[in-house]
Amino acid sequence: MLVPDVFRRDVFDDFFDFPMMSSHTQQPNIMKTDVKETESGYELAVDLPGIRKEDVKAKLNDGYITISASTSQNNDEKDKKGHYIRRERFTGSYSRSFYVGDNVKEEDIKAKFDNGVLTLDIPKPQETPEQDKTRYIAIQ
Repeated sequence: MLVPDVFRRDVFDDFFDFPMMSSHTQQPNIMKTDVKETESGYELAVDLPGIRKEDVKAKLNDGYITISASTSQNNDEKDKKGHYIRRERFTGSYSRSFYVGDNVKEEDIKAKFDNGVLTLDIPKPQETPEQDKTRYIAIQ
């Protein structure tokens, strides 16, 4: 497409971009997750580049752990008189859920955030032997 995009810095970017390779259509490199099985459980490493620790939340509900993050960026550039040359703002939120089992409790999960990577250590669900649920009715 040769129609200039007003959100780009350079009008000539359109001449060199192919529509399928445009940076506007690519998925951001956020919330890519590595899942590793250990002897005692699972380790999740979630990439959250540019996200602060305060903007990350993890919750456990109905056997699913949900990791959510939000970000807000403001890139203002002004000339010498204080008039805006360019103003760009970005606000976004991301969320992913993983099924960990109904027997996992939030106090069993260990979480740490370091250098833009959230690491969660989740224990394997304890297998409980099935109880005989047969109940007999007294006959009179």
